[in-house]
Amino acid sequence: MNREDKAAAISELGEGIGKATNAFVIAFKGITVPQVTELRRQVRDTNSSYVVVKNTLALIAVKDSPLTALKDQFSGPTAVAFNRTDAVALAKALTKFAKDVPTISFKGAMLNGQIVPADQIQAIANLPSRNELIAKLLYVMQAPIRGLAIVLQANIRNLAVVISEIAKQKGAAGTTASEATEPEANA
Repeated sequence: MNREDKAAAISELGEGIGKATNAFVIAFKGITVPQVTELRRQVRDTNSSYVVVKNTLALIAVKDSPLTALKDQFSGPTAVAFNRTDAVALAKALTKFAKDVPTISFKGAMLNGQIVPADQIQAIANLPSRNELIAKLLYVMQAPIRGLAIVLQANIRNLAVVISEIAKQKGAAGTTASEATEPEANA
């Protein structure tokens, strides 16, 4: 690899990994080509990217980003899965794949600019997704208003039931009075 190729690779890595808010550093020794293809597909499904990096070039590319805190993890065969949006979805995809292919292991991660040790990545994968959290938040925000609407409707419903019962009683009382006067008129 000549200087121009190295400069292009560093620039490309800097634009991808260097600007990512979420990144997972992965050791991938012993993985087959079909397995890598499947991993790339699963990562792509989460709107993320997966790159195999040359450690020295990657360290130069991320020197001005928070990912430099993981510089000790850039040794041996290293790949980086990264995105700028949903860290939980990417963590779920990677941990699911790591269960199926035990030759993959996590070296560390950066989530929203904060470094996370490799042993905590499984806990992150167990978190609800962003959409699930938004749905729960909306439900919690909606619950008091929904409760108020039910209470207000209950008073109106109760009033309607009372009026209906009064109407039934007056209707029943009115029919008995008219039935009583009819036989006298016939006689």
